[in-house]
Amino acid sequence: ADKVVKVPQMAESISEGTLKQWVKKVGDFVKQDEEVATIETDKIDVTVNSPASGTIVEVFAQEEDTVSVGGDFFKLELGDAPKEGSVQTKKEEPKSETKAEPKAEVKVESKKEEPKEVKATPTPTPTPAAAPKAAAPVAEDSKKVFGNRTENRVKMNRMRLRIAERLKQSQDTAASLTTFNEIDMTNLMNLRSQYKDAVVKKHDVKLGFMSAFVKASAAALEAIPAVNASIEGNEIVYHDYVDVSVAVSTPKGLVTPVLRNVEDMSFIDIEKTIAALGKKARDNKITIEDMAGGTFTISNGGVFGSLMGTPIINMPQAAILGMHSIKERPVVVDGKIEIRPMMYVALTYDHRIIDGREAVTFLVKIKEIVEDPRRLLL
Repeated sequence: ADKVVKVPQMAESISEGTLKQWVKKVGDFVKQDEEVATIETDKIDVTVNSPASGTIVEVFAQEEDTVSVGGDFFKLELGDAPKEGSVQTKKEEPKSETKAEPKAEVKVESKKEEPKEVKATPTPTPTPAAAPKAAAPVAEDSKKVFGNRTENRVKMNRMRLRIAERLKQSQDTAASLTTFNEIDMTNLMNLRSQYKDAVVKKHDVKLGFMSAFVKASAAALEAIPAVNASIEGNEIVYHDYVDVSVAVSTPKGLVTPVLRNVEDMSFIDIEKTIAALGKKARDNKITIEDMAGGTFTISNGGVFGSLMGTPIINMPQAAILGMHSIKERPVVVDGKIEIRPMMYVALTYDHRIIDGREAVTFLVKIKEIVEDPRRLLL
């Protein structure tokens, strides 16, 4: 019996996608739940698995075609083993190739005869014409020194188009303003170096700086509720929970998986969750549910060497924290100049609902906690 497989439901807000790859082709046998194709959406790549075992006899879309949810995708002939006919066709293919070889030789011979006739005609040409011909290669060689001027056009994938749309929407909607501060990372770096081996041994996870910033942000968001709010129509929605979106770079673009209820998480819980979500994002296994929601975003450009920048708000959130690289700089400590590992931090916020006083107070609170993590115990 044949079964027509439909394009599966991908998410509530997604009605179509681009067919990026057929993992299996017509004539291939697939087992139940085996991957058949990949559909690219504006948020994630969706893997389409076979609902039953059988042989693919027909496909209703080609790669790079737009497919709609619920539309016919491919036809499956149900069964437990592949057809014998598919094996026979593969055996016949080499025979056709061997027959084609003599024809190719005949064409080559015919082409060799043509140059002989052409060579006979230019012999009576006068010898003085050779001088201007020799000058042409010199001019061409001088131009090649400056390199080529080729261009390559690549179609934007759905995720990149969606990212571009969202970033422009944020700039057009929010009254964005950025405030800066700097953090002395000495105490946090000492804490990390002191306990990182013990954490790896006990919890099998690396102790990084992100957990400290996430936990500091959670404390600051609870102290300054406006930064943890969002605008819906003519109303301001204040969230009593803290869901932090962490920006993760992938080959296809930036994604922001969400750490939920970080106010109740420990440093270890945060590091484990970030590691798990980061791996899913890099393996293209991230889901819509992993990225849904979020009340605040942290972007760490420091891992790429960024010294300072102004991040763009992840709408409909009201603010985003930008971390940057750690650099040793001379600073004044107790009246003396010392070399300390310093990091610039930036908070971009929506001035429509967050006043400058609240934004600065929020960033100073993060600075105080990161510089002295013991404050979290008070």
